[in-house]
Amino acid sequence: MRMRQLGALCGLMLLTLAVLASARPKAGSEQKCKSGPVDLVFLIDSSRSVRPYEFETMRKFMIDILDTLDIGPNTTRVGVVQYSSQVRSEFSLKTHTRLDSMVKGINQIIPLAQGTMTGLAIRYMMNVAFSAEEGDRPKVPNVAVIVTDGRPQDRVAEVAAEARQKGIEIYAVGVARADMASLRAMASLPFEDHVFLVESFDLIQQFGQQFQDKLCGADLCLESDHGCEHICESSPGSYHCLCLPGYTLNDNGKTCAAIDLCAEGKHDCEQICISAPGVFTCDCHKGYTLNEDEKTCTAIDLCAEGKHDCEQICISAPGVFTCDCNKGFKLNRDKRTCTNMDLCNTVEHGCEHQCVSTPGSYYCICPEGQLLQEDGKSCGTCKSANIDLVLLIDGSKSVRPQNFELVKQFVNQVVDSLDVSAHGTRVGLVQYSSRVRTEFPLNMYHSADEIKAAVMKVVYMEKGTMTGLALKHMLEHSFSEAEGARPPSRNIPRVGLVFTDGRSQDGITEYTKKAKEAGITMYAVGVGKAVEDELREIASEPVEKHFYYTTDFSAISTIAENLKINVCPEESQGEIEVKDPCACESLVEFQQATMSSLDQFTQKHILFLTSSPKHKVHLFSIHYRFTCELNESLLLLNQLSTGWDHCSSGAAGEPASVQEVI
Repeated sequence: MRMRQLGALCGLMLLTLAVLASARPKAGSEQKCKSGPVDLVFLIDSSRSVRPYEFETMRKFMIDILDTLDIGPNTTRVGVVQYSSQVRSEFSLKTHTRLDSMVKGINQIIPLAQGTMTGLAIRYMMNVAFSAEEGDRPKVPNVAVIVTDGRPQDRVAEVAAEARQKGIEIYAVGVARADMASLRAMASLPFEDHVFLVESFDLIQQFGQQFQDKLCGADLCLESDHGCEHICESSPGSYHCLCLPGYTLNDNGKTCAAIDLCAEGKHDCEQICISAPGVFTCDCHKGYTLNEDEKTCTAIDLCAEGKHDCEQICISAPGVFTCDCNKGFKLNRDKRTCTNMDLCNTVEHGCEHQCVSTPGSYYCICPEGQLLQEDGKSCGTCKSANIDLVLLIDGSKSVRPQNFELVKQFVNQVVDSLDVSAHGTRVGLVQYSSRVRTEFPLNMYHSADEIKAAVMKVVYMEKGTMTGLALKHMLEHSFSEAEGARPPSRNIPRVGLVFTDGRSQDGITEYTKKAKEAGITMYAVGVGKAVEDELREIASEPVEKHFYYTTDFSAISTIAENLKINVCPEESQGEIEVKDPCACESLVEFQQATMSSLDQFTQKHILFLTSSPKHKVHLFSIHYRFTCELNESLLLLNQLSTGWDHCSSGAAGEPASVQEVI
């Protein structure tokens, strides 16, 4: 048994000596390769799967390749790195400058005999072995030969791609159990020149011969069909393709694609980027001009440059303009010239006191203390009677919040013209959009201040325009006695006012007709996109006295000034509270009212006439009002005297009404 072991040991020693004897430079070697300077790094797998005799074959493989190269500090430099689960540099590119010392270093390598961390080894090669500190030379081709016999235990594709991107040409040599997919992931293109797979370490010499041929061969860019689209650059025994400036190499390693800096967002153009391979220029949209920085744009203001033909107002937009007119004028069909819309100066308006123009229309006003009559032109002293007034205001989305505030101001202007009290005029408010909401009924507030405060708190509804639904609600609910409408027997006129800015989304005919049949006097106020036909259908007869329209929300205040919802005393006296005229309470109340009127008359006219000479220009108006109110005061004195006489005479029968006493 001992003799057999001794024989086996002797056989192994003889095999090792034979390999070592062959792992030396060949005496009188062939002509050295004159490929030009190259920095060459061997990356050899020394994992457990590489048997000792296989590792010795790998030594001989490296020495045979070096024997054909022109080794020297200015020609070919060589470094060797071995790896398994860790990476170890055996010697760097600058360690040896002579072949014999390099061979000695290779023969002294002791295998690590652990795992197979090929990705880790490639990163070390890229970051350390091919560094200036380790002897790598600028502008000298970097060539790496990776020899492995198994599948990597880490990721190699990404780090190998990074190494190739840095210009390292990689040859991948697989032996026996090596994975072809991993070899292709590591190697440079084309694969047929950079990927080798042999069945055993004994056959690795085949790659050595091919590698020598490529490293020392002719200029493949000149002598082969390289297929490079733009530029072919030779390297020892191989070549690689390059692209012209502005282009990038495609994945096939041969063709090129233009670099589109615009598409990649690598530009600083403000508006338009125009791409050319690897470069770009900037431009501007129509109506803009490129600034001197050739990046930003400035709008072309034709109005400021005087390049327009507007008669009155020029409104600029980039590269274009539109015309408009001053207040009181209308733009003609030529979109350039204007027509005067101040109808007070251009038509026979017939206003008794004063004409006020609005865009495309006009209205008449009266002096303080007088009211506009039903003809819309003349003035008189007819005062408001007591009425039940319900206002339907459009709260649809088209009105917009800022305009809805103007609508509320319009309502309060109307309220200011009324004599609001529990026994006088009552006011209710309804807002509608896609639904209807009673903001407050007729019997909720009994003074103008309360009503105006409530109006300003109304919240804008938005959404649709269901005018028909609002009219139905007004007829069936708002003018019901439950919500404060006084019964028909009281002879209190019922008035409905509809304010809208657009076309109704439902039918209005049925409930407009029913409202008028129920004796409700209907007013229609429209603004903006309100439909005239619908407004006229809502308005009571005569339509011209109950229908108002303006194009702009800002003008509705003038409608409120012109809109006098009045019923003269001849038509209705409203609700009268009947009391015993001879009762002490009635006599005191009548006396106080009469004396208050006389005091107001004195303060308003006698003191006014003596206050300032500048008021004499209104002498005619003052004289007219003085005469009217003097007559009224004399009548009050007469009524007071008559009332006292009537009561003191002890008139028989039922107590006389206030009207009878008067």
